[in-house]
Amino acid sequence: MTSNMKRSPPLRAVTRSPIIAAASVAAMAAMLLLPPAAAADPITLKLSFFTSDRSIAYQTAVKPFVDAINSEGEGLLKIEVYPSGALGKVQKDLPKQVLDGTTDIAFIVPGQNPELFQDNAVVELPGLFRNSYEASLTYTRLVAANALAGYRDFFVIGAFATQPETIHSRKPLHSLADLREQKIRANNATEAIALAKLGALPVVLAFNETAPAISTGALDGATVPATQLFDVGIGRLTSNHYLLGTSVAPLTLMMNRKVFDGLPENAKTLIRKYSGEWTAIQFSDAYETIGKKIINDVTADPRRNIVVPSAQDQLAAQRVFKSIAQDWAAASVHNGDLLKLTESSLAKVREAELAKARAEAPKE
Repeated sequence: MTSNMKRSPPLRAVTRSPIIAAASVAAMAAMLLLPPAAAADPITLKLSFFTSDRSIAYQTAVKPFVDAINSEGEGLLKIEVYPSGALGKVQKDLPKQVLDGTTDIAFIVPGQNPELFQDNAVVELPGLFRNSYEASLTYTRLVAANALAGYRDFFVIGAFATQPETIHSRKPLHSLADLREQKIRANNATEAIALAKLGALPVVLAFNETAPAISTGALDGATVPATQLFDVGIGRLTSNHYLLGTSVAPLTLMMNRKVFDGLPENAKTLIRKYSGEWTAIQFSDAYETIGKKIINDVTADPRRNIVVPSAQDQLAAQRVFKSIAQDWAAASVHNGDLLKLTESSLAKVREAELAKARAEAPKE
């Protein structure tokens, strides 16, 4: 039986013209050669540092933060450092430069701007702290608690403090009596009050301006942390070292608050991770280690005169320091409350350190 259905004609292969085929191959090859779509460029923040990036302050306070951000934040966030005062080397101008956009972040010495950081005197009180660790951690916690005036327009990456500054001079320094009439650089106004009460002629001066003033004879010497004795040449110009601890020098790494608030959330989270107590501990651990080595090196140098104050001079200095703290606290209710808060925070730092030492002590 034959079917009445018609069979479909056989399918014919569909062919392209040689020109179209060649064009398609060329287009595909071009696509394969193209790089993948480029990710957005990382956000770049400028950081101003007023002296050399080889200085101990940079190595201990700034570099750990910069390295951490640039490593973990690759592709998201980049810190570009401008050292040696490339964006500004006058310390008292740096807070303004952060706020006006000259730089996004700067290493700032609050003692150069007492009219802005009005409460910082509580950190500068002489005789209050024993070392950089407890001073830095206490200072960091005061900033985090918004207890200090002047910080509202900044995001504080790091609040640091040196060990108590000691006195270094071109002239002999065998006792407190030898300080009389010597022109000595001070880090801040609070330390200057202490030096004046001890008989010296204090001059509040930026750290990076101190060595030239000693060199020309405008100053006889300077208070400076042992760790930074050679940072800007002060140790090269002085050979008499009176190891009386005075005030710590507060130091900060601060960012424009509006710039910080405008960052994407993941960038802000990254900056917070490497700010605050993390940064303070990184700084103080390295700072104290370097300081001990420098003291040992200076002590071993026969060309230098190293004097540890006598018990009598220590007692006399402590009486002066205590009177300065009492006078400052009595000046206002605010000052008195702030000193109590600072002492309470310091006590907690010391308690934690004591508990840690006990836990790490060998068991009998």
